[in-house]
Amino acid sequence: MQINGAIAQSPIRTLFPFALSEYALPAGVLRYVDEGAGPPVVMLHGNPTWSFFYRRLIAALRGQRRVIALDHLGCGLSDKPQQYHYCLANHIANLEQLLAHLKLGPVDLVVHDWGGAIGMGWAVRHPEQVRRIVLLNTAAFLSPHIPLRIAAGKMPKIGEWAIRQLNAFALAATFMTVVRPLPPEVRAGYLWPYQNPADRIAIARFVQDIPLHPAHPTWPVVDAIDRELVGLRAKPVRIFWGGCDWCFDDRFLAGWLARFPRAEVTRLDDAGHYVLEDASDEMIGRLARWLLEEPHEC
Repeated sequence: MQINGAIAQSPIRTLFPFALSEYALPAGVLRYVDEGAGPPVVMLHGNPTWSFFYRRLIAALRGQRRVIALDHLGCGLSDKPQQYHYCLANHIANLEQLLAHLKLGPVDLVVHDWGGAIGMGWAVRHPEQVRRIVLLNTAAFLSPHIPLRIAAGKMPKIGEWAIRQLNAFALAATFMTVVRPLPPEVRAGYLWPYQNPADRIAIARFVQDIPLHPAHPTWPVVDAIDRELVGLRAKPVRIFWGGCDWCFDDRFLAGWLARFPRAEVTRLDDAGHYVLEDASDEMIGRLARWLLEEPHEC
């Protein structure tokens, strides 16, 4: 495949040594990592990341698990159609189509950032297909809290211009989401799929899709997901939380614990929003071991 060839020739090949599979949607091709064999683990990234965010966890699990790490349409190595309606409802529908195509059976679901709303949006529709859930600095419920630096990206015209023409959102994220600076090659890996303004369309649309008032079309979608989360309460839930996240801060952690009071929590006091980047190898190993254990109902 052309994308796999591009990775093989790119500077990120040593950090992301995974082949990409493809699934064609009417609007474009979804690409995803599909590595290993065994009980499936599905990993969903947020904005402005891609499956690269999960590379260390993929490597830790693929010897004993089948790992699916999707790039949402418009993100990472998936197609980036310019006329597509990028919104939460459509991202959920795309995931639903892919997982129906793959026929994985019950999965462990790992979600971060926007991946939480997308993944839980699918999960509340298909609770029988969910074994366990891992939450990484994310949300799937409404909140009045939005940091000013995120709100700036929602400013009419200038917000999209900065995100698409200057790559401001993705560039800033490589500094603002971690406590320990990312190595240059890791920063390059996060930015590699977003090399021009057309590549950054979904980054801008994700920011615009943050619902801050009931008139926003995504507000009722998130509200409906939240109301159905109770149907997942019996699932084993592991929360792996960066305590220095200025966006998904401890108010969101408290929100998850209100919804899943029996969840097991590891709060990393010295980790930011890109919690898997700040996490030590020992911490990644601890999370991997939990996913390698046999699940027990709460």
